[in-house]
Amino acid sequence: MSLPDKRPTCQCPKSYSLVNPDDPYGSCKPDFIQGCEEDELSKRKDLYDFEVLINTDWPFSDFVLQRPFTEELCKEACMGDCMCSVAIFSSAILNAVLLVAICFSTSMIVQYKKKLRRVSRSETSVETNLHCFTYEDLEEATNGFDKELGRGAFGIVYEGVVNNNTCSETRVAVKKLNNFLLDQAHREFRNELNVIGLTHHKNLVRLLGFCEGGSERLLVYEYMSNGTLASLLFNADEKQKPSWKLRLELAIGIAKGLVYLHEECITRIIHCDIKPQNILLDDYFNARISDFGLAKLMNMNQSKTNTGIRGTKGYVALEWFKNMPITAQVDVYSYGVVLLEIISCRRCVQEMEQEDEEKAILTDWAYDCYKDGAVDELVEGDNEALDDKEKLEKLVMIAIWCVQEDPVLRPSMRNVIHMLEGTVEVQVPPYPSQISIQYSLI
Repeated sequence: MSLPDKRPTCQCPKSYSLVNPDDPYGSCKPDFIQGCEEDELSKRKDLYDFEVLINTDWPFSDFVLQRPFTEELCKEACMGDCMCSVAIFSSAILNAVLLVAICFSTSMIVQYKKKLRRVSRSETSVETNLHCFTYEDLEEATNGFDKELGRGAFGIVYEGVVNNNTCSETRVAVKKLNNFLLDQAHREFRNELNVIGLTHHKNLVRLLGFCEGGSERLLVYEYMSNGTLASLLFNADEKQKPSWKLRLELAIGIAKGLVYLHEECITRIIHCDIKPQNILLDDYFNARISDFGLAKLMNMNQSKTNTGIRGTKGYVALEWFKNMPITAQVDVYSYGVVLLEIISCRRCVQEMEQEDEEKAILTDWAYDCYKDGAVDELVEGDNEALDDKEKLEKLVMIAIWCVQEDPVLRPSMRNVIHMLEGTVEVQVPPYPSQISIQYSLI
């Protein structure tokens, strides 16, 4: 830390000490037991306190942005999250940033319960399983970034070919993050590396490597030859819709990928941006969840966390707008919207003629169709789906359960799979709430 009017010096915050006392420039460790279990076992409200460190910052490590926030709200948010160890508050710009453990400021507030080293560890977690490419490697692999596969808010994806260790060529997708959004690009880059580096599942896209040089940030993925779920569902005319059987398989594949993220991975992961554009299709049309730039990591024994609004219009659960703790149920909501899109091959929000305005918002229209016993209207002209009306109605019911306003009413993704596979009966769903649907579209 840099003290006012003095030369830079290194020292650990109060209640922390050096890992190696002989290394004054080494890492610090907490002098107390930490973890969510300790929070749950102790009923004391004064178990933790804050230590203020003046003129201290933790740049380029923002985990979540909250605005507007007061210093007290910032402290409360950190106290309410057993994963939080540091809060950094900035009164100058009236906002706060919560990092895994952090909330940004002109003063850094260290909570006595988590180790500072946790964030620095994430900076090196990418040094293991992934190949580190140079920018020149990827420029050559993509032929000067000339074949675009798609683009999003933070960057553009290009097709490329790289040589592997067996001297054979491998097709890849190279995501080049926008360097004019350097802070955001760095956050997405680091988050994606840390998240996807923990995963291995047949329904997730595999990250092969990365490039981090100067202002350039690039991510290298396995190539998905059949594009996105969005292109499959929305670009075909009525006569070229994907088969009903394939759509059912895709719905189950996406659900299995989410179960892995929520329950089976080494750490609990909330994707936060499930939508057809982020579901890729491999050579055999297996669904692969991609784009973990907005994902949120939690301990397996942690069920909720606080974070700023993330996601895409039309797929965002109401709790994002109500300053409520965020759980894996936000992904369940998004999945419910995607499931309706898979069923109907329609976008969740569409411009409609005045006489068809009731069809503009898919979640609202789907419930009306279900309530009126007219789910066949959702798949008009789709004979395969119409011939399987019992399954069709069940899928619509599952989707309606998933988009309930109250996250407690939504099923877990594991229960969604049980319902999809017919091992659990699907109960009659309540109305999901017009308010919830309207907030989702903001």
